[in-house]
Amino acid sequence: MWNNGNVKENDKFIINGLAGQKILKGSIAVNGAKNEALKILASTILFRDGFELTNVPEIEDVNRSLELLDRLGIKTEWVSSGQYRLTVPQLTNFTLPGEIAKKLRASLVFAGPLLARLGRVVFPYPGGCLIGKRPIDLFLDGFVKMGARVEETNDTFELFSLTESGQPSKLRGAEIFFKNQSVTATETFILAGVLAEGRTILKNCALEPEVASLGEWLNQGGARISGLGTSTIVIEGGELLTGAGQSHRIMPDRIEAGSFILLGALAAAELMVTGCRPDHLEAFLALLAETGVAMEVGPDWIKVINRPGQTFTATDIKTHEYPGFPTDLQAPFAVFLTQAVGQSRLFETIFEGRLNYLEGLKFMGAKINILDVHRAIIDEPTPLSGREIESPDLRAGLAYVLAATVASGRSIVHNVKYIDRGYEDVSQRLASLGLDIKRVSVD
Repeated sequence: MWNNGNVKENDKFIINGLAGQKILKGSIAVNGAKNEALKILASTILFRDGFELTNVPEIEDVNRSLELLDRLGIKTEWVSSGQYRLTVPQLTNFTLPGEIAKKLRASLVFAGPLLARLGRVVFPYPGGCLIGKRPIDLFLDGFVKMGARVEETNDTFELFSLTESGQPSKLRGAEIFFKNQSVTATETFILAGVLAEGRTILKNCALEPEVASLGEWLNQGGARISGLGTSTIVIEGGELLTGAGQSHRIMPDRIEAGSFILLGALAAAELMVTGCRPDHLEAFLALLAETGVAMEVGPDWIKVINRPGQTFTATDIKTHEYPGFPTDLQAPFAVFLTQAVGQSRLFETIFEGRLNYLEGLKFMGAKINILDVHRAIIDEPTPLSGREIESPDLRAGLAYVLAATVASGRSIVHNVKYIDRGYEDVSQRLASLGLDIKRVSVD
């Protein structure tokens, strides 16, 4: 299991900004997608043997997921950078340890396959970033439809799918309509449906490419899932899957790719972003092109080129489920808009409270009017000044790094533990492009 002993929870970044100069240069590779890796790791519970994973990002959320698997009794072996071998013994532990699960929103995904395989699961209210209300009623209601009963005690949930004699029984296939498109819910019930008895029909499913990739991987192991990439997914329940001799490569992280492209537009003379999937970023790239950013796009790379004296035009953002503009790119794009000419409007439609980070950008000098928990206005290109700021969550944390890069003077970004959850060695990777950034441990 990966465990970077140099990483401490109270680490901070010290960044000497470029004062608006666009002098970074080079190439930066995109790592594997966090949002796929965590769900593929959870799918291990459905296998009778095991498999190998490659292109796994070495990030804290992956580390915690591997710890969860270890505690459940699944063997996780680090083979080389980004490569893991997973082996599933006779699985009997149905409890997700609270000290890990409470720090990881994706821990909820583990509940589905555990309940489907063992007929019982115990888990705490899941943790993660504080970016608005994220209730789990959608999940509990779905499990009840599949024949489970739910007991709650002190923020701990125990779900049963047992016969009257107390023996494990299979979940029953059910028809579940998601009132809101949810990646996590769609993936959770795909996993639960693989071992359920009969047919499970999921409607109003999330369309994100990570969902389709998960389903394709499960089908490779013997699952029977149809409708992937559409809003209706059908799962024919069956037996445990087999991964013997099989390997799955985690797709490139589209959010990391978009963040690096924005870095190039803000601070680079020329930046090549490699190992990405431009077809997963169409809404983002179209909007960025409208602002005047010059890009060359290849099959698995995007080059950002800044001409001398180039300016960018303001635009409006409305986040939307895939294939719309991703909510996870809203914060870094807002930093970009602080340097665009004119007035831009942000409309965050997915998460309540996700605009809180804008106070930090205002502290750095940005002209921002926060209208309510979902909407804000950004005015004029504004020189940013270095400040001491605290990352409130994963995506906003990286946005602060981008803002500190553009700013004049020194910035200190605290709570980089949030950034570690989704971005691997970001300080070293940005330093390789010419940015003066250092990671400092605070005892």
